[in-house]
Amino acid sequence: MILAMTASVVLVMSTILVLYETLRLTSEHLSELPVPPRFRILAVVLMTFVGHTVAVWIYAGAYWLLVLRLGVGAFAGAPVTSFEDCLYFSVVAYTSLGFGDHFPTSHTRLLAGVEALNGLLLIGWSASFTYLAMERYWPLHGITRAPMPAELRPGRAAKPGRARLYPPAPGA
Repeated sequence: MILAMTASVVLVMSTILVLYETLRLTSEHLSELPVPPRFRILAVVLMTFVGHTVAVWIYAGAYWLLVLRLGVGAFAGAPVTSFEDCLYFSVVAYTSLGFGDHFPTSHTRLLAGVEALNGLLLIGWSASFTYLAMERYWPLHGITRAPMPAELRPGRAAKPGRARLYPPAPGA
């Protein structure tokens, strides 16, 4: 059980760092891309997908190592005999989908539960990052329902505050 708890902490820390670095690098280089706003938003979505995919593969590697190689924990239901089975289970656990064809037993239950919670938090984090990118680049599409705040105009540094979240109404 100590090994499963230790593995859970290491897995959570490593997947948080992977997604952090993915989002950080995306954020740093997004404004440098010489592409229209829609492709910048697409880049954000694709990079968050890459970050989540790496996180799922990290967990799959841990299941493969711990369950199939070291014999710590087990799966029931449909047999888990390969890395591909571990990868499939990891995707199902990370997304909290829970098909139930493979289910963890013994110490693997702790890892699967932690992976589901970790996936939920990281997916929420990347959703908020995507929202912020869309908030920044959506007005650049030329849609003028509300004037773009000065701090969001290209070439200006964003300033925190109410005006950024609530732009003034037209004619105000």
